[in-house]
Amino acid sequence: MPADDSTAGPRRSAGLAPRGGRTPRPRGGAPRRPAPGGTSRPPRGGAPRRLYERARRAWDRPLTAYYVIIGSALLITVLGLVMVYSASMIKALSLSLPSTYFFRKQFLAACIGTVLLVIAARTPSRLHRALAYPLLLVTVFLMVLVQVPGIGQSVGGNQNWLSLGGPFQLQPSEFGKLALILWGADLLARKQEKRLLNQWKHILVPLVPVGFTLLGLIMLGGDMGTSIILTAILFGLLWLAGAPTRLFVGVLGIAGLVGFMLIRTSQNRMSRLFCVGAEDLGPQGQCWQAVHGLYALASGGWFGSGLGASVEKWGQLPESHTDFIFAIAGEELGLAGTLSVLGLFAALGYAGIRVAGRTEDHFVRYAAGGVTTWIMAQAMVNIGAVLGLLPIAGVPLPLFSYGGSALLPTMFAIGLLIAFAREEPAAKAALAMRRPGVRWKSMRRRVTERPSGER
Repeated sequence: MPADDSTAGPRRSAGLAPRGGRTPRPRGGAPRRPAPGGTSRPPRGGAPRRLYERARRAWDRPLTAYYVIIGSALLITVLGLVMVYSASMIKALSLSLPSTYFFRKQFLAACIGTVLLVIAARTPSRLHRALAYPLLLVTVFLMVLVQVPGIGQSVGGNQNWLSLGGPFQLQPSEFGKLALILWGADLLARKQEKRLLNQWKHILVPLVPVGFTLLGLIMLGGDMGTSIILTAILFGLLWLAGAPTRLFVGVLGIAGLVGFMLIRTSQNRMSRLFCVGAEDLGPQGQCWQAVHGLYALASGGWFGSGLGASVEKWGQLPESHTDFIFAIAGEELGLAGTLSVLGLFAALGYAGIRVAGRTEDHFVRYAAGGVTTWIMAQAMVNIGAVLGLLPIAGVPLPLFSYGGSALLPTMFAIGLLIAFAREEPAAKAALAMRRPGVRWKSMRRRVTERPSGER
């Protein structure tokens, strides 16, 4: 006799209930309730949140630092060539030279620097380490040769130049920055491998004595600006090596005392110090350059007066195409142009820090950190002097100002950063996938491994 339907449980439609009589639930807990109106609820934050997550994922890709270094350095160099031509036209004509005289020399230096950049980017780290000691010895020899009477030449009151024949000159102290970075990175890496950097004497010796030797040779020529940058590089290497705070205080105290004595014994340096934040020319016009640099920036407005339309470069602003080219850029390109330059330097510095922070190679970390310290410190000193926030140190803006002796080692250093960015394991794998034939072979392998019934 069939059972009564009233006492039996509720009937279920055949084919709709899973085995075991349980209703299906999505994985991960309770089923998600649809939003009113039948539409799914958007993620929290909306479009700004999605844009932020997309930008963060793009920045975390293996090749981001590689492309940022190449792109920012290329843009700074090209914009620098344009501004060198614009800022140096009047200076060249006043010397009875063609208007493109300084631009052609800078363009030639940029071409040679590009070759050096490519060579440095294609050279493995072990060859860079082998280059460190010869480069240091050659640089020290040239810096000693500068001080020999009759061989070294004085420019702007500083005797730190060598004549190469004709209009070409060489400043060995600019190559001293690169030599100190490569040699110091190799020295600290070898000591790190032997686990000797936990002793303060191995951190200081012989890095600090060699650094002070280079500083002494530079100061014999009276170049205070290059000495400041070299000191910043030395401090950067010590910080990367894990020097204790008391060691920093001691070295910084000695450097500050020497710097104070050098400033006090020079009337020119004292006047530069008093011109920080100056708003008038001074009794004898000693703040002429600092004040006219501010005039150039102030007259640029938001978008500038246009390329070639600067007024200060007509003899009012000294060194308009070298140390104070940032002021001419502000006058002709305005606030938008100067912020673009600052943004490019910030991107370059952040990419260099990322390369130094993500590597497991000790030499790469020290060298990348030293190069980043060099470029960022020199940019800050130059731009700070133009803005009236720091004394005028007489250092060029990296990759931007006129000067082949400064451009060549800087572009080689950029090549070092590119080489280090390429040597990251994830970046190396990503670059290998982009070689000709690799993508096609991988796609063909995927096709052959598909099931027979799949299209």
